[in-house]
Amino acid sequence: MNTEQIDVLVIGAGPSGTVAASIINKAGYTVKIVEKEQFPRFVIGESLLPRCMEALDEAGFLPALKEKGFQEKFGAKFINSQKEVMDFNFSDQYTKGWTWTWQVKRADFDHALAQEVEKMGVPVEYKTAVTNIEFSGTDSVTTVTTPDGGTKQIKARFIVDGSGYGRVIPRMFNMERPSELPSRKALFTHVRDTRRMNYVEPNRILIVDHQPGVWIWGIPVSDGTTSCGVVSDAKFFEDFPGTPEEQLRAIIASDINIKERFEGCEFLFEPRVLQSWSASCDKFYGDGFVLTGNVTEFLDPVFSSGVTLAVTSSQIAANLVIKQLNGEEVDWQKEYMDRMMIGVNAFRTYVLAWYDGSLQKIFFNEDRPQDNVRKICSVLAGYVWDDTNPFVRDSQNCVNRLIRMIDLNKKIIAFNNS
Repeated sequence: MNTEQIDVLVIGAGPSGTVAASIINKAGYTVKIVEKEQFPRFVIGESLLPRCMEALDEAGFLPALKEKGFQEKFGAKFINSQKEVMDFNFSDQYTKGWTWTWQVKRADFDHALAQEVEKMGVPVEYKTAVTNIEFSGTDSVTTVTTPDGGTKQIKARFIVDGSGYGRVIPRMFNMERPSELPSRKALFTHVRDTRRMNYVEPNRILIVDHQPGVWIWGIPVSDGTTSCGVVSDAKFFEDFPGTPEEQLRAIIASDINIKERFEGCEFLFEPRVLQSWSASCDKFYGDGFVLTGNVTEFLDPVFSSGVTLAVTSSQIAANLVIKQLNGEEVDWQKEYMDRMMIGVNAFRTYVLAWYDGSLQKIFFNEDRPQDNVRKICSVLAGYVWDDTNPFVRDSQNCVNRLIRMIDLNKKIIAFNNS
C-alpha cells in the first residue's frame, strides 16, 4: 500500500479545514487536506459574521475573497408579526473589531478557499474518504480511499479534523454525545429575488419571527438570488401538506413580512430539508488530534454562528498545533476547549432565549437600553470571546436581568396608565 509522510493531515476542505491548513502551512510545516466530496459542492450557511474576518485574514484569504465580489453584510434585521423591527448595524457594536463581512453562496465561497490554499502549496485531495485512523502517541496512520477506488496511508504527526457534519474522528472513536438543544427542522431553497431593492436589504440578513419557535430567513447574495428558509420543530410543518415546494410556498404566503417579496418568486432548486443538526462531543481534542468547526459543536443557524465557530476554532487550534510541533507544552483543555466553550455557551444563551421568546422582548422593545443593545450587537457580530463584554462573560444573567427590567417597566407603565 502506498504510504506518505507529512506533518499535519487536515480532514475536510471547508472553511475550518482550509483556515487551519493555511495557518499551519505558513509556519513551515507540511500539510495535506483530504476531502470526501468534489468541490464545488452545495452546503447551507450563507451568512457570515464579522469575527470570521479575523481568522480569514490570518489565513491570508482576504485578498482572494475580495476579488470574488461577494455580497457585503453590515448587519442583521429582525422583524416580528406586528412588523416591529430591530435592525442591528455592526458598526454600532461594543467590541472593537470588524464591522462587516459577507453573505455568500457557500459552494463558491468554500471552493475559493480551497483553491487559494492550494495556491499556497497545500495539496487538496478530493473524493478521498478516511476509513481508518491508528494513533501511536501523537503520531498517526490514516487509511483513505482514493478517487480511483484504491487505498493509501498517510502518516502524520498531528491531525486536524474539520470534517463538518461528517464528524470523522468523533464517529470513529465514539466521542459524540447528544445535544442539549431540541431537534429542529429547516426547509429552504434559493430564490430569484427580483424585488429585493424595494427593501432595505440586501446588505444584511433578514430574520422573521413568524410565530413562537418558528423563524424565516432571507439572505441576499451578490448574483441577485436570495437564500430563503424556515426553521421550526417538525410538527409545525404538518400544517402545510404537499411537496417541499408546496410547503415552503404556503409558509411564505402565510407570513405578512415576506409574502409580498417572495410569493410567486422562482425557486432555483427543489426545497431541501435539514434537521437534527445540533451535536456535540465529550472532548474537542486528544493525543495527536484536534476537532474544529461543526465537528466540535454545532448549535443552531438562527444567529449564523456556524462558520464563525468553524473558522475561529480552526484559527485557535492551528496556532496550538504549531506550538506543539515546535516542542512547546500545550494545555489543550485550557487553551482550546475551555476557550472555545466560552463562545459556544454565549451563543447557546441567545439561541435558547430566542426560541423561548424572551430575546424578542429585548429586540422589539422601544425602551431597550442602547448600551446593552451595543453589547448584544457584538455577540451577533460573533465577538463571543470578548470577556470585557458582560453579555458574553455572564450572558445568561445579563439577558435574564434585562428581560426582568423590561417586564417591570411595562408593568409600571400599565399601572400608571390604569
